[in-house]
Amino acid sequence: MVEKHFEINDVVQMKKQHPCGENRWKIIRMGMDIRIKCEGCGHSVLIPRKQFEKKIKKILDKAE
Repeated sequence: MVEKHFEINDVVQMKKQHPCGENRWKIIRMGMDIRIKCEGCGHSVLIPRKQFEKKIKKILDKAE
């Protein structure tokens, strides 16, 4: 399995979309848990890193 490298402020696509209809999430906190924020409605979710790595589909925009 290829390890995905992601950083704070990257915009990622998850396997399932948010109930608001958006599928773009911005990483706003990293550690043992990762906090992501929906680009559509602004809702934020805290996910354990291992679970996040399973649910991420691809990185859409890299942070500068």
